[in-house]
Amino acid sequence: MRYDVLILGLGGMGSATAYQVASRGRRVLGLEQFTAAHDRGSSHGRTRVIRQSYYEDPAYVPLLLRAYDLWRQIERETGADLLHEVGGLMLGAESGDVVRGSLRSARTHGLEHELLDAREIRRRFPVLNPSPDTVALYEKKAGYLRPEESVRAHLTRAAALGADLRFEETVLGWEPKGSGVRVVTTKGAYEADRLVLSPGPWAPTVLADLRLPLVVERQVLYWFEPDGGIGPFQPDRFPIYLWEAEGGLVPYGFPATDGPDGGVKAAYYRAPVEEPCTPGTIDRTVRAAETEHLRATLRERIPALAGRCLHATTCLYTNTPDKAFVLTVHPTSPQVSLACGFSGHGFKFCSVVGEIMADLALDGGTRHDIGLFRLDRLKPGPGSVR
Repeated sequence: MRYDVLILGLGGMGSATAYQVASRGRRVLGLEQFTAAHDRGSSHGRTRVIRQSYYEDPAYVPLLLRAYDLWRQIERETGADLLHEVGGLMLGAESGDVVRGSLRSARTHGLEHELLDAREIRRRFPVLNPSPDTVALYEKKAGYLRPEESVRAHLTRAAALGADLRFEETVLGWEPKGSGVRVVTTKGAYEADRLVLSPGPWAPTVLADLRLPLVVERQVLYWFEPDGGIGPFQPDRFPIYLWEAEGGLVPYGFPATDGPDGGVKAAYYRAPVEEPCTPGTIDRTVRAAETEHLRATLRERIPALAGRCLHATTCLYTNTPDKAFVLTVHPTSPQVSLACGFSGHGFKFCSVVGEIMADLALDGGTRHDIGLFRLDRLKPGPGSVR
């Protein structure tokens, strides 16, 4: 059987792409080397932040607005509970990147927001301990997604619409064949008119011929037991937050989402020390020193969170030099589209990236503005296979 679209990788982006292509009545084959919603890459960890006042660049905001619509659509179609709008605080110095950039995006796109001084932050959220010069942009629409459930929802709906999804099947290689592609795996060979590559942290290997300057980086996620219990951290009392600290560190976190024994999740947006790796060489052991580093940062800002670490796990960022994504058509094989380099802030975009990748595969273009994510902005490099 020849497929209209073959998708390599069924994590956050690939699962959404499979759903979008299948929803348009096309023959879809999705291949994944692990089980569904696995924890070996970048689409796990119970929660992921979603926000609209995007401090990184106002150009992301239109995509986020569409992403919200599409998250609600997949919820309606599957009955899954994925997007929780609990509010969000972007904290730091008024002149810092997080506050200043968030405010720029909010004003550029007319997003509902409030600016809070330290006194008002303390009044509304008593567990926070801002310094006198700390300010915050509060966004009511911010919140969190459930990543594993999101992947499963997209896969479930894609399968219901006729997608052929195969797991624990590793792709060995692909090649153009006429106007289409041929893909070889550990279990066989397949042909399709179009190929979508969404390989996550395996991108440096899968796209080695392009020599993209991608660096795969180890990150750690933590769940702390708050002193006094989770009451003040319940979703109706505590928002998601990004808090810019000294030296450019940005600790971030969530309300208590997993019951009285689940702890409260926190992490650094970027690790204090960059640790390049590959999916095969990553150290998945969480070290006491790195746990204590985050605990010390939290102790100053959210004292009740400086308690016992209940759980910690690693995940992988696949970074581009400018931390913007790669969403484009392959430069020499136009029947192939690429989705990679999400740089630790991509999951919230999965729903709309799926739509974009389906557009590129089936139509050769998209109505969405993806100029920020073009390939020619990146100079070829050695990649991150180290």
